[in-house]
Amino acid sequence: MSLTVLSGCSTYAPPAPAFHPQLTGEHYVDSGDMLRVTVYGENDLSSQYAVDQAGYLSLPLIGEVPARGRTTHQLRQAITARFADGFLLHPDVAVEVAEYRPIFVMGAVQNAGSHAFMPGMTVQNSVAIAGGFQSGADQRTVDLTRQVNGQVMTGRVLITDPVIPGDTIVVRPLF
Repeated sequence: MSLTVLSGCSTYAPPAPAFHPQLTGEHYVDSGDMLRVTVYGENDLSSQYAVDQAGYLSLPLIGEVPARGRTTHQLRQAITARFADGFLLHPDVAVEVAEYRPIFVMGAVQNAGSHAFMPGMTVQNSVAIAGGFQSGADQRTVDLTRQVNGQVMTGRVLITDPVIPGDTIVVRPLF
């Protein structure tokens, strides 16, 4: 019995090693995220705020706070320090994600476009939210683009792989 390996038959190429560590860490805030900022004892300052296209959070009294690339914990520290710098005596601040930025599903799906992200989503969940695969779509792997440490990376992943906010999923047709 002989075993023949045909190189080039497989179209699956795993993404770069830096691609997946992004999944296990904390959420990094970016444009499109909606954050709930609570300043305890200061109801007028507590509200939901959108991170703008430039990556800033605009808050009453303290103005714009750089948010892009920070965790909610780091952002809480920055906001607390800004309020403590002449605005509030002992600010007690909490920051949490109220709504994640969307994911984008394109290609051979029924309803391509932006879709809401929910923690724990996989590529398969994302495709389901986009109406499912079109007839003739590759249902095993997709091309996934994500920003990792400020760098845009694309890799071919299995449909069981997790997604993070801001990911772009492209479902390819079978050839």
